[in-house]
Formats: sequence, C-alpha cells, structure tokens
Amino acid sequence: MMVVMVEITRRAVLRPPPSLASGGGRKVPLTAFDHASTDGYIPAVFAWDALAAPDNDAVVDGLLVAVAKYPHLAGRMDVDGSGRKRFHLNDAGVLVVEATADADLADALAHDVPAHINELYPNADKERADEPLFQVQLTRFKCGGLVIGTACQHLVADGQSMSFFFNAWAIATRTGPAILSSPFTDRAAIAVPRSQPEPKFDHRNIEFRGEQSPSHSYAVLPMDRIKNLSVHFSEEFVAGLKARVSGRCSTFQCLLAHAWKKVTAARDLVLDDFTHVRVAVNCRSRANPPVPMDFFGNMVLWAFPRMRVRDLLSSSYASVVGVIRDAVARVDADYIQSFVDFGELAERAGEELASTAATPGTAFCPDLEVDSWLGFKFHNLDFGGGPPCAFLPPDLPIEGLMIFVPSCSAKGGVDLFMALDEERVDAFKQICYSMD
Repeated sequence: MMVVMVEITRRAVLRPPPSLASGGGRKVPLTAFDHASTDGYIPAVFAWDALAAPDNDAVVDGLLVAVAKYPHLAGRMDVDGSGRKRFHLNDAGVLVVEATADADLADALAHDVPAHINELYPNADKERADEPLFQVQLTRFKCGGLVIGTACQHLVADGQSMSFFFNAWAIATRTGPAILSSPFTDRAAIAVPRSQPEPKFDHRNIEFRGEQSPSHSYAVLPMDRIKNLSVHFSEEFVAGLKARVSGRCSTFQCLLAHAWKKVTAARDLVLDDFTHVRVAVNCRSRANPPVPMDFFGNMVLWAFPRMRVRDLLSSSYASVVGVIRDAVARVDADYIQSFVDFGELAERAGEELASTAATPGTAFCPDLEVDSWLGFKFHNLDFGGGPPCAFLPPDLPIEGLMIFVPSCSAKGGVDLFMALDEERVDAFKQICYSMD
C-alpha cells in the first residue's frame, strides 16, 4: 500500500476584505431544516492535475472574495440566552491550510485513496470554541497537481447551497469580485409557519429522534468493519438501466433502484423483512411559495421508499422506480408546511430537537441512506485551468450510506461512493453490474 506523506506548511484564519464583508454582526437563529441536518463537518475533496491546477494565492484570493457574499461561511456558531445554537455573522473568517505531499498526484490517485484521504482536508471539530465554519486545505503534490479539500459545518448549508458557493469561488478566482451576485440568505423567509401552526405528520419521529424513531433500532459496527468502495457506472450502463423502465426516468432514480436491489441481495436479508431508503429531497421548488434555488442554507427533507425484501428483489426496475418516485412525491408543499409548523411549535416550547442524522459507526442495514450530487456540477469546477481530474470519495463512516456524483473521468458516467459492512463487500462487487 502506498503511503502519502502530507506536511502542513501554513495554517491561518483569513477574513474577507473589509470593503466586501457583509455579515454585519447579525445573530441568526437556526431553522427547523438546520436542526434536522447533520451537526458536523462534511468534507469535499477535488483534484487537479499539474496542467489544470490553479495557483494557491489565486485560489485563496478568490475564496475570500466569495465568502464575503456568503457571510454564514465566514461566521461562527453562537448560542442565545436559552442556550440554543444560532449563527453569528461576524466575518471572523475561514481557515486556510496549505500543505505539500511527497508523491505525484497520479500515483496517489492510482493507489488506496481512502488510506490517505483524511490527510487532504482539515480536521474540523464542532466542539472547539470559535471553530471556523468553513475550512480549506490546499495540498500541492510533487508533480504540481493540487488537491483542494474542504470541510463545512452542515448546519450552515446543504449540498445545493455549497454547489452555488463552489461555483462562486471558482468564478471569483478566475475573474475577481466584479460579477459575483449575492445568494438569497433570508432563513426566516423560507420557514414561515401558519398563524396557527398545524403539523399533520409525525415529524418528531421522522426528522427527529422521538421515541418511535427508526433510528433507535440501528446497530453500531466497529469502524474497521465499515468499508468504503467506489463503483463507476458508464454512460452506456445508465442508458441500459433506463431502457428497462418504461416512460421517463431520471438517472438518479434508475441508479438508486439498481443499487437498492444489489445491496439488498448482497446483504442476504430475510425475504419477509422490509427495507427502506432514506432519500434526500431538495424542498426549494416544492415549497409553497417556492424558495429561490440559490437560497443558501438547509432546505432538505427525506423520502422513505419502502418494500418487502422479496418484492424488491423480484420486482422490475420500473416497479422499484415507481416506489421511489411515489415516496419522493409525498414530500410536497403540505408536508413541508407541516414540518415548518412543527418546528415553530418546538421553538415556542423551547424544545431541543435531535436530528435523526446518523453518527459514525451506525449500520443502516437492512436500510440505506442516499444523497444525489448529480445536479451540483462539481465535476465542472474551473478555477482557471479547467475542471478537476477527480472528485475524491470522502470517508463514509456509516454503513449503508451512498452518494451519487457525476464522474470526472468519463462524460455521462456516474460514480457511486458507498460504505458497506466488509462481510458484504465481495458479494456486492460480484453483482453490482448485473441487471438480472
């Protein structure tokens, strides 16, 4: 196994330029959507070969221009008089780490990436006082290639939001501040309860950890049994899947149906048991009224397609896609409003809500959780020299967690990053490309 040695050469907290800073010291409460998200730092790691790798100084200058437009990223977590978390938009800055690696980038990518991925982004700690909410590490390899690894506190923003920010950062690096627009950041405007809040669904046990929440039933695995793997689905494979579904079907729906079938088969579950998938659903366009797509914050809820194991394994792709589609459709304007109303009542009661987001070591078996990053265009990020040559899979410490991302190496292809119990990895690999 190849060992990549990474040496930190610079570590500094940098503030946006005073002339551009927009936080103004405001104190912003968390929304119900924030409370439902993961309270922790989410990594994202991109690599550029020597020909496309931007200059470190240009990347840092662009970062500081961009975060001025996204003041939550340059702020800090705070608490109100009741001890509840909130954002302090104080323009305190972002952490920037610069490092060097003693290997060529191509060699590092060709070997065991999970073995050294944690060395390529900052080790953020949500419990540390005054911890920057957005952190960046620039690791320069011997060949001149560059890896940009980031860590962002998920309470600040979801994937849709971060896709807009990364694009703004790339634009600012290429062109400067002149053409950057400000995102929509009014958290209060996206979570307006009815005058008489009337939650109609059991949000206490769906998005949050109530007494009846399924999250209580999940086992915990030793971390060394949770193995990360990557699967590449070519454009031709995706087309073959879609051909098996009559009518319109998204790439995500087809691939999720396929992965759900194959992981369930690899797990060798009891045929009469049930399995479900926790599917992240972007609620911006589903709310009434719709929320601007450039809203910067969290606005994700979850759908839960559910099937009996024997039915999942024997059903056609079209049938499984139909179950997924129906579950996602239930996260509609009425459901979103009910969730907002529930959050308002909890806020009035001073209730501390605990998200059902899984913690490291959780084993979702017989279930799964999936995020789709297919619409985020991370594979097109251009800091001046071209798009990345690789999107590196982050360490996934939760068994049954899956992420779909556009492939950087093959146009039209999709990469699946996932974590499975090591006892099921070989069985999954044997069948992951079978459409039988």
